[in-house]
Formats: sequence, structure tokens, C-alpha cells
Amino acid sequence: MAQGYAAAQFEQLRNYQNWPLFNDAPYISATHGQRFVNSYANRMAHNYGTLQEGEKLPTGSVLAKDSMTVTDEGNTHPGALFVMEKLAEGTSPETADWRYIMVMPDGSLFGDTMGDRADNVAYCHDCHEAVADRDYTFFVPEEYVVGN
Repeated sequence: MAQGYAAAQFEQLRNYQNWPLFNDAPYISATHGQRFVNSYANRMAHNYGTLQEGEKLPTGSVLAKDSMTVTDEGNTHPGALFVMEKLAEGTSPETADWRYIMVMPDGSLFGDTMGDRADNVAYCHDCHEAVADRDYTFFVPEEYVVGN
């Protein structure tokens, strides 16, 4: 999957699969199309797993969720890569300074709130507003958190 996403040439996603992984097994994400996902965070997002209400991630934090679908026959197919990047304060007030990017499995860009096809991913922030008190981040379900 990483090889396909790499074709998008987003520097901030280079080697994302080497970042800390916050789940011990792929889990189904209803908010990401009922796909199985893995949740990664770069080193800047060191407090992602322990973020408390009212705390924020530092500028430069990048969260990535790669995804896959599994057919009834057990075949696995790569899905989109969902990305959130924390921007400098005031950069994007309409998204609470978060940039949302979706990259398709072949590396094509579905949308980038700070660039091409922004309208395609505007709904991302709409959904994340439900967790505004946690800096707009959803957490890995407790039963899948690494170490549980």
C-alpha cells in the first residue's frame, strides 16, 4: 500500500509505516467507509495517544490512516490513505488549522483541503467537529490500542 500512496509525492507521508502505530490490529472505521484501518502518527504527534480534553497536538503533527477492504471471500484490497496535518495557528481557521488529504491506492489525489480538489474532502472536518474538544482527533477504539 505504501508504495501506491508514495506516487502522490507528499513529503510529509514518506515512510509513514515506520511511524508509531497506535493499534495492534486493523479495526473497522465507520467514519472511513467501513474499511479496516491502521492509525499512525509522526513523531511530532507524540502525545496523540494520550491527548486529554482541551489539549492540542503541536504544529507539524501528521496523523495517517491507511485502509483496506476485505471481501466476503477473504480477498484484501487497498483503500484510501486518510491524512490530517496540524498547521500553524491561523493558517486555516475554517478547519481549526487542520489540513485533510485523501490519497487513493494508486497515489492519485482525491482531495487536499489546502490544495487541489479541496471540495472533495471538506466533509472530513465536518465529521471531526464532533471531537473538537480533543483537537478534532478520533482515537483508536480501546480494544485495539497497542498494549491493551
